[in-house]
Formats: sequence, C-alpha cells, structure tokens
Amino acid sequence: MHAINAIQRKRTAIDLLYWRDIKQTGIVFGSFLLLLFSLTQFSVVSVVAYLALAALSATISFRIYKSVLQAVQKTDEGHPFKAYLELEITLSQEQIQKYTDCLQFYVNNTLKELRRLFLVQDLVDSLKFAVLMWLLTYVGALFNGLTLLLMAVVSMFTLPVVYVKHQAQIDQYLGLVRTHINAVVAKIQAKIPGAKRHTE
Repeated sequence: MHAINAIQRKRTAIDLLYWRDIKQTGIVFGSFLLLLFSLTQFSVVSVVAYLALAALSATISFRIYKSVLQAVQKTDEGHPFKAYLELEITLSQEQIQKYTDCLQFYVNNTLKELRRLFLVQDLVDSLKFAVLMWLLTYVGALFNGLTLLLMAVVSMFTLPVVYVKHQAQIDQYLGLVRTHINAVVAKIQAKIPGAKRHTE
C-alpha cells in the first residue's frame, strides 16, 4: 500500500512538472511564485500572518454567508465545513516511522559523503568539491537564498518541458560537455601522484 502511494505521489509530481494538467500546474506554479515574491518583499512572519488572515477572512465570510442563507431559507444543513472537520489528518505511527527512517537514511549518507570529501578519501573528488564551493562563493555574492530558490522553482517548472521538446540536441551537447570534463579530469589525475583513477 505504501509503495502504491509513493508511486502515485511520484506520478503526480511528474505530471505537475511536465504541465500535463495545465490548470493544476499553473495554480501550483503561480502559488509558489507568489509566495516567493512575497518573501522577497516582506518578512516570513508577515507573509505567514497575511496568508493566515486571508484564509480566515475567506472561511469566516463563507461560514457567515451559509449561516445567513440557512436562516433565510429555514434549512438546517449544518456546519459548511463539517466534512473537512471530520476528515482524519493525523499521522499514524507507521507513517512517522517511515518518514523518520527515510530522513535518517539521507542524513547518514550526507554525513558519510561530507566526511569522505573533507578528509580527502579521493583527492580528485575533494578537488571537484572545492571548485564547486569556490564557484558558490561567487553565486552567493550575486544572489541571496530567496533569489536562488525562486530560480530553482522556475527551473523546475520550465526545464523538464524544454528538455522534452529538444531532447536530442540537449543530449548531444551534454555528451560533448561530459566528454570534455572527463578528459580534463583524466589529465588532472595523470598529473597527481596517488590520485584514484575512475571513469564516469
């Protein structure tokens, strides 16, 4: 059952990123952009407070409207949000354990990889990591965290579609880049004594 749910969630995410349901993807994409643009203008506390006030204004107005409508029509339909109030939203012990185990797996793997890189188990990999961190210092000087997050969200919803439409050309250029990088890495490994040789 859990495997089926995981597959369904994965399919839903893929459908969103590939714009297979334009209306649904547009709503999700627009909501993310609105939230991130709001965070660039206001503090997190202000954005959360405004969102909560907007949601409360909508639900309170709808509750009052339905109450007045029931009074005028002399009907007794009950609370307009009764179905949602009775909806089960608690996490089971199995679900909590599952997510905890998943988080523990990723944290442990990340810590092992960082230890391997910082303690120079593979000299070439550590040099690659150092170059990446050096490049990130320039990225950090040009963009703040929110701007990078905004760019990441836009890329998530645009790059998959672009790749599908131009897959052959993109794969060709990526192959050339990968070949060039492997050649450069091979030259570096040849000049560094004791460097671990590996091919990608």
